[in-house]
Amino acid sequence: MKGKEKLEKLLRRRPHRHYTLGEKPHVSRRFFFELAGAGLVCSFMEERSLAQSAPRVETLANVTTQNSAKNVIFILLAGAPSHTDTFDYKRSADTPLDLLKPETVNGLTWPVGLLPNLGGQLGDVALVRSVRAWALVHSLAQTWTQIGRNPAGVLGDIAPNIGSVVSLEKAAERTLGQVFPSFLALNSAGGIGEGYFSSAYAPFRVAPSTTGLRNTQNPDDATGTGRFAQRYALMSTLDGPLRQDSPLGNGPGDMDEFYQAAKGMMYNPAVTAAFSYTADESARYGNTSFGNACLVARKVLAANQGTRFVQITLGSWDHHTNIYAAANLPAMCTTLDNGVSALLADLKSNGLLKETLVVMCGEFGRTVGPLTPNAGRDHHMQQFAMFAGAGVTGGKVIGATDETGASVADPGWSRQREVRPEDIEATVYSALGINWTTVRYDDPFGRGFYYVPNSGDDLYGPVVELWG
Repeated sequence: MKGKEKLEKLLRRRPHRHYTLGEKPHVSRRFFFELAGAGLVCSFMEERSLAQSAPRVETLANVTTQNSAKNVIFILLAGAPSHTDTFDYKRSADTPLDLLKPETVNGLTWPVGLLPNLGGQLGDVALVRSVRAWALVHSLAQTWTQIGRNPAGVLGDIAPNIGSVVSLEKAAERTLGQVFPSFLALNSAGGIGEGYFSSAYAPFRVAPSTTGLRNTQNPDDATGTGRFAQRYALMSTLDGPLRQDSPLGNGPGDMDEFYQAAKGMMYNPAVTAAFSYTADESARYGNTSFGNACLVARKVLAANQGTRFVQITLGSWDHHTNIYAAANLPAMCTTLDNGVSALLADLKSNGLLKETLVVMCGEFGRTVGPLTPNAGRDHHMQQFAMFAGAGVTGGKVIGATDETGASVADPGWSRQREVRPEDIEATVYSALGINWTTVRYDDPFGRGFYYVPNSGDDLYGPVVELWG
């Protein structure tokens, strides 16, 4: 029902009254606010419905995308690892050399004691050391990293995850029979979701398990063709029409999409094979939840069932106290080293690394030089990012920091400034063949949602030197 029709229906509920000379017309406060509210709500719902049914989309510039990736694995190191102890090694007076064991590997000084396996794979990865964060608050910076814009900005609260943008852009490329979610989020329960986008582009959040996904079979129906099928058919008959063109908005339709997606993953041997793993497979990845997430990411992409973006979260790296204690930085690095090195090795051996962009970064870095009085490192803007696969030139370092690692000494790329989260976002889009200057005019405020803010002004863009 259109907004005008709703208003007319509301007005018809009150009979017309003829007033005598000198008598003032009167409506109750309740009826006034009911009427005003109906007008505002109906107008908003009607405009939003029209915007979502036929969104206007434009690009601000004709750009050349890298178009070298089919998939993306985005590894978020939540809590912010110490860049100068890991991927941008700098020795300080407090550096425990017996623990970090710095050696020259592939032309770089590398902490072999913390990251031995990745040290052996530096020829396959590119490091960007001129990355700098915008904020030093964990929640703010982590969100910024996942949405590629200021969370405190106008559209910050409704901005979708980079993975949701990828899911939307690549939806048309899904083929018949592909039942896996386009956006898979592993160990990322607190991650950013689809924002104002349809829930069809929401991340499918799951923690890896040897038994795979739960509830993919009904205990009353071993094959999915008996009692479960009958129940599902009955449910569809009873409330299926209510989920189509519902006056309640997009919610019922979104729920219908969830039903369909969930049903497609039930009783499916491809799902069982991709989301479960053996003890031996887990051991190769380090026998950790993070390692298992890397393993599942590899298996899911190998299944080629429609997943295009995988986010994996590993935390916490927030080492304000006793950073070099065995349970802190050393333990975290061991987990990271085992999982990522096995992932890169397997992607390379099965050919998937050629079409999969692997991106890894935190939300910011940690203070440099001497440790704090608590034997830790606090929050610091300078950080790093690691890239591999999808044609990225391995063995490359872009940018350099000063002698302590506190700030950028050489940006190392064409824009001659620090690399920001917006640039990393643009790099992901470019690798996938997505125009990062795209603007969608279907946001609830009608302001226009820019895939990468200020990209039309050529402020932000991909780090093309990764492929040079």
